Amino acid sequence: MKASRDLARLLEIMAALRTPGSGCPWDLEQTFATIAPYTIEEAYEVNEAIARGDLGDLCDELGDLLLQVVFHARMAEECGAFDFGDVVQAITEKLLRRHPHVFGEARRIPVEAVNTLWERVKADEKAIRAAARGETEPSGGVLAGVPAGLPALLRAGKLQAKAARVGFDWNDPRAVLAKIREEVDEVEAAIESEPADRVAAEIGDLLFAVVNLARHVGADPEQALRSANVKFERRFAAIEQALGQRGKTASDATLAEMDALWDAAKAAEITPEA
Repeated sequence: MKASRDLARLLEIMAALRTPGSGCPWDLEQTFATIAPYTIEEAYEVNEAIARGDLGDLCDELGDLLLQVVFHARMAEECGAFDFGDVVQAITEKLLRRHPHVFGEARRIPVEAVNTLWERVKADEKAIRAAARGETEPSGGVLAGVPAGLPALLRAGKLQAKAARVGFDWNDPRAVLAKIREEVDEVEAAIESEPADRVAAEIGDLLFAVVNLARHVGADPEQALRSANVKFERRFAAIEQALGQRGKTASDATLAEMDALWDAAKAAEITPEA
């Protein structure tokens, strides 16, 4: 079997990998639950390639992500639930349904109207699904529909945005900043007298407030934290390099010595821009 640009070949390969007796033993023992973590991992690797601006790697990572879709669809087909064609059918129907301003009568509308229309169509879809389950109205209230399995930072932002649509929100990012200071004080008080689980709960409140601030200023908290991680790695590598020039490792250095080298690495990044 040869590689091909044809999607049908990918489906054939997946089917062969899942064929009992002649397929791959690892692929054959997988389930939706065991594959799910790989699906999430591949989505993150797509995001990482985009952040690096590496389009060659992005092509490769998108292939890995597509494989996850094909894998899930193949397992669903084996148990008679749906197949890859049904996945394609469902998403094409959804795109047509959610874009009446492109494929229907509602043409040439501004972005704000597009967003309102999108939310209205999604609400209609939710009502239809609820009716199919025998419910009189969609369950869960205002915050319904935010998947519990989302990364915590992303889910926090989506929950906050849903609450904001009904007016439960601050009007000024400075008010959110004041809330963050309040949460910091509560973390400090918990550290002094509360058990570890209570301290963790207060830290969770602090993180939730920080996500809210990011949302108010138009920043992506996940990307902001990713950038901070990269910055930390870069500056710590500079510390290790400087210590290496002195014949030391990080384990040999004092905290004061590493702090000084950190400040030097930070200043070296700022000075060229100044």
